[in-house]
Amino acid sequence: MRPVLCHTPAVRLPEPLRPGDLVAVVAPSSPAPRGELLAGLAWLAQRYRVRVRADVLSREGYLAGSDARRAAELASALVDPEVRAVFCARGGYGLTRVLEGLPWAAFERSPRWLVGFSDITALHLEAQRRGVVSLHAANVTGLGRATPLERARLMALLERGAGEVWSDLESVHAPSGVARARGPAVGGNLTMLATQAAAGRLALPSGAVLFLEDVTERPYRLDRMLTSLRASGALSRLSAVVLGDFTECAPGPDGVTVEAVLAERTAALGVPVVAGAPFGHGTRNRPIPLGFTAVLEGPTLELRAPG
Repeated sequence: MRPVLCHTPAVRLPEPLRPGDLVAVVAPSSPAPRGELLAGLAWLAQRYRVRVRADVLSREGYLAGSDARRAAELASALVDPEVRAVFCARGGYGLTRVLEGLPWAAFERSPRWLVGFSDITALHLEAQRRGVVSLHAANVTGLGRATPLERARLMALLERGAGEVWSDLESVHAPSGVARARGPAVGGNLTMLATQAAAGRLALPSGAVLFLEDVTERPYRLDRMLTSLRASGALSRLSAVVLGDFTECAPGPDGVTVEAVLAERTAALGVPVVAGAPFGHGTRNRPIPLGFTAVLEGPTLELRAPG
């Protein structure tokens, strides 16, 4: 099935969080390391009431418990009228196994913040399809070690809907001489985008600014994913591409680097491409409000609230 290209739906911002609001922590993907999860929970609990199931540390191989457990946990967080935000414990793998049958109609009627990254990209794509802003940001296991700046930016977005400004981005490709573009911010983990496209679940709005990052993928695999996405038509109507960290994506015996692959494959799209954006699996993971308007002007990117 080919990915669907769609016009940008009316974008809605979930209600701002306030200190003392109830937030849910869910583990829909891989098991979370206990110490890292507890550190993140402790930080959240300083500001919000945190609801977490007793079995959140469940483990069945590479999954955080059975599909039934993870689906029930996530479904409850999506529909509970008291829950104002859903924080994901960890990425890894497993979310796509439970996407079908989740109560998306109820979520659409009463949207709340969805927070996470990596495997959680699949959740952001579901929010995007319904015109709801979501937050590509550290999972709970990363909150305990997040920098003060990352924490401050996260709270500013969740509580005030504040925008973001990134500077000193590196121009990879600028068809008109200057990297200049404007469009809705979409994307996240490249592997997840390619996986969802193959499943017919990728619907990028026309004119989107696509954010990409990944981890532990050889350059040839990144080439294959970008080539497949382009062939599917999913990348045919972008305004720009913003590259974050591609962590531990070492060259193979052929010596081809991730930088060379990304530059060649994205330049073929014929839109502005910038690199060095501070998000991904590396030491920097600034929050990205997906659904905000991304405005690229040379080395500076601004993320503006809709409306």
